[in-house]
Amino acid sequence: MQVREIMTDEVQLAEPTMTLRDAAVLMRDGDFGILPVGENDRLIGTITDRDITVRAVAEGRDPTRTTVRDAMSDGVRYCFDDQTTEEAVEVMSSAQIRRLPVLDREKRLVGIVAIGDLATKGSDEYTLTEALSGVSEH
Repeated sequence: MQVREIMTDEVQLAEPTMTLRDAAVLMRDGDFGILPVGENDRLIGTITDRDITVRAVAEGRDPTRTTVRDAMSDGVRYCFDDQTTEEAVEVMSSAQIRRLPVLDREKRLVGIVAIGDLATKGSDEYTLTEALSGVSEH
């Protein structure tokens, strides 16, 4: 099965210059746990609800003045929409992440694939078990 068959294609992109508060509002309103961060039409990072909490709020940073760039995760992990779900699971397991941006072959953001997508949209049991055990380590 290809990633494009199970991914969520309604993706909100955050700007690196927006405040953490604005990113949190986007997450709340869209019921997202992750926002890909884009600059000049390219994916440069991701920001998660955990990044906001652990990297900013817990350190006493003001979420109305701290930017997404200051708290985002660098070194973006992603997969392509034409890759198999097994390949996406390998990336998720090795990086121990639960959500993965999906790009087309022109490296444009087209979706997000999550552990929940694998569980609910037809991934085989072995693939799901591999994903959960890899992500759950540590």
